[in-house]
Amino acid sequence: MTELPEFYFRVRETGATVYRVDAENRQRRLELEPIAVANIRNDQIRPQGGRSLSAAEEAAIRGWMSARRAEIAAREFDDARRTIDQLNTVAHWAQARASAEEIDSLADGLLLAMHDLRGVLVRRKTERFRQDDDGENG
Repeated sequence: MTELPEFYFRVRETGATVYRVDAENRQRRLELEPIAVANIRNDQIRPQGGRSLSAAEEAAIRGWMSARRAEIAAREFDDARRTIDQLNTVAHWAQARASAEEIDSLADGLLLAMHDLRGVLVRRKTERFRQDDDGENG
């Protein structure tokens, strides 16, 4: 049997509820004791149950928060890469197989989303070029 971790992180949209894993109790049952709520959006850790966290507990939670932020960032980038493939697939489907009714039901939503995305990308690239120019001229 593998060794259980000291902490279990029940992931939530904004972070996680942190539990201490206890398998060394009298009943020999696995117990999860809630010790904190970690919020990765505002970088806060709130102890639970009127307790204070030890330095080791806080360090473990902060380490998880950092790793979680990196995981989410990697997923977001991967989602963007997959979106390129999906747009190509949708373009082929629209050209080769979509019925007039299917095109009518999706066209406005797709066009608005693509227009919005194009505007964001152009704006971001323009900002970057301006920063690059300011760095060379400044």
